[in-house]
Amino acid sequence: MIKLSVIVPVYNEEKTVAKLLASLATVKDVFEIIVVDDGSTDKTAFEIKKVKSPKIKFYQKTNGGKGSAVRFGLDHVVGSHVLIQDADLEYDPNDISKLLEPIKHGKVEVVYGSRFLGPHLNLLFWHRVGNDLLNFFVNVLYNTTLSDMETCYKVVPTSLLRSIKLQAKGFELEPEITCKLLKRGYKIFEVPISYIGRDFSQGKKITWRDGVTAIKEIIKIKFV
Repeated sequence: MIKLSVIVPVYNEEKTVAKLLASLATVKDVFEIIVVDDGSTDKTAFEIKKVKSPKIKFYQKTNGGKGSAVRFGLDHVVGSHVLIQDADLEYDPNDISKLLEPIKHGKVEVVYGSRFLGPHLNLLFWHRVGNDLLNFFVNVLYNTTLSDMETCYKVVPTSLLRSIKLQAKGFELEPEITCKLLKRGYKIFEVPISYIGRDFSQGKKITWRDGVTAIKEIIKIKFV
């Protein structure tokens, strides 16, 4: 039986985190929710504490980036599988159950939710270009056909995720997970998910600099 642990890295998401956690807590397939406040300077911690659920385990740490928060959360996971959930409302927790179906049926070990296979709000043009470029690099270098390497929704067995020894501190976490899994020979199964992207005025944090860092990470893992 799958016991899904959801790691929620949070940094300055006071406007969305409570609604996100309330929704996540109602998903029957979610076993535990590991919330890691990565040194927020707004009222994020206050909003998190407003959501009451026995599934939620709340931790705070100094700011170190998304990758740092996820690695911290991974140390506290007790479930059999891990999924990462951003603290905004771009990804819908109601899609989580469909990611688990292929695993429950014994078809695959790793499942990604693809934003580009399912219904989605149009992305910012340069963000879509960046996503396509990163997918291209991964597909060429690792001989695969992923449509959404950068997706937040990745379901991976806990033991496997720990074994690849994550090092990322920031947003390069996504290519690090993907490339290390592919380099080990794991096949990644994609299912369509819905996606409501936000822009910088709504709190989006990833920029073109993160894309450059991601490309460096993709190449480094391939050839080191």
